[in-house]
Amino acid sequence: MTITQTVEIPDNRWLNIKVPKEIPVGRAQVEIKVIPFVKNEEKPAPKIQASATPHTDALLSLLSTIGEVCIDEIRAERLAKHIK
Repeated sequence: MTITQTVEIPDNRWLNIKVPKEIPVGRAQVEIKVIPFVKNEEKPAPKIQASATPHTDALLSLLSTIGEVCIDEIRAERLAKHIK
């Protein structure tokens, strides 16, 4: 059984829950999911500025010529970056 109710959260953050009579007395598992309502006066999320993506650019350049490069050349190029 799912019970949905909109409530005001008081300053002391205590809620009293009245359980319907259809639910039997005894032990039960209770799940509470709190979904706050967003107020319009809240600040909007900050904009993310575009930044350089050297790793992505390098991967895309590899994929653009994938038909001309064999796996050994890819491995050698990758290892060359670490061995200087």
